[in-house]
Amino acid sequence: MQSELCLRRRLRPPTSAPSCLTRAPRGPATFTLDLTRQFEVNDSDGDHDHYVQVHCELRYAHAAELQVLGHFESWFFHDGGGDLGRWTEEMVSRAAWTVVRGLRPVDIRVYQEQV
Repeated sequence: MQSELCLRRRLRPPTSAPSCLTRAPRGPATFTLDLTRQFEVNDSDGDHDHYVQVHCELRYAHAAELQVLGHFESWFFHDGGGDLGRWTEEMVSRAAWTVVRGLRPVDIRVYQEQV
């Protein structure tokens, strides 16, 4: 089983107008920080069957400092030749961490999906 790491900020518009917030089907607009781990699942012959992604979504209430962060997504693949330490340093040095460190999520959602 291979695995990949992802740091993703999902910012979906709550209406058709441009925005950097996520709107739940019922409820206020939120900023979502989605930490994702992807696993490859192989069949009994060792061939690729599908992927499973495990998500930890941290949802924050609307705040101006979050809105300016925009959309960002970054994946690290262990067999991609990159350096995990360097990727991690790049991720933790992003402005988003400074902003969310001082805020408390209004919701945390953990789930998995087959992709």
